[in-house]
Amino acid sequence: MKVSIITVVRNNEASIAHAINSVLSQDYPDIEYIVIDGGSQDATVDIIKSYGKKINRFISESDEGMYDGMNKGLKLATGNIVGLLNSDDFYQHKQVISEVVEQFIRTKVDLIFGDIVFVNPQNLHQVIRYYSSAKFNPELLSWGWIPAHTSCFLKREVYEKYGYFKTDYQLAADYELLLRFIKIHQISYSYLPKVLVRMRPGGASNKNLLCRWISNREVIKACGEHGIKTNFFKLLARYPAKICENIYRNNTALSPQPLANSIPKFYNSSYAESIKRNI
Repeated sequence: MKVSIITVVRNNEASIAHAINSVLSQDYPDIEYIVIDGGSQDATVDIIKSYGKKINRFISESDEGMYDGMNKGLKLATGNIVGLLNSDDFYQHKQVISEVVEQFIRTKVDLIFGDIVFVNPQNLHQVIRYYSSAKFNPELLSWGWIPAHTSCFLKREVYEKYGYFKTDYQLAADYELLLRFIKIHQISYSYLPKVLVRMRPGGASNKNLLCRWISNREVIKACGEHGIKTNFFKLLARYPAKICENIYRNNTALSPQPLANSIPKFYNSSYAESIKRNI
């Protein structure tokens, strides 16, 4: 089973090598690695080129944003399974892809996702936030919850059948895509109870209050396009749970169970009836 990994980057000379090394160090033998550069003006391109043929496909050209770059990579991919790794991120360990493939073989689903951790950029061993996907279910989509996107691995045929990222979204195309795949087309999925990816903080949708505002507006837009009822109050209700993710950052064992037992219950109990009324 071939796996395609796609990294989209622009002007990230500081950490692109770390992301690349994270992919190249995986022990799974059949990985196709695709890097899409959006026309970097710093040393990013030189760093990527230094890896030569270790990177299977490399494109450097201007694009219409990160989702356009992801779509370019997806259309080049030839693997049975596709994963996306941001240029600031890296895999938890060298067996991640092997574990993902084993889960696909065992469960025969369309999508597999796990957990991620955010780390201190100055100390990559220090976890500052734990994002657990343990009790994700489609009902939570109208509250703005999705599985940790960078931990998602999808069968390539799902993209080919149901479409790619919508480039008219600035920050929440990943939400719209997972909403479309999981809620509308009801693809099958399985949770892998392990940390798969380590992320440096500062993703586009969380840079500042304006970005969060835009992201939430786009979540509402996505729900509207697909006939799912939501509103700003429902989306804002998930932020207390995000605080809980930070509370558990000192859990040195990195077990998803504390979050799995606390955060999702906030929605599955207190808001259960409201969810049923609004979906």
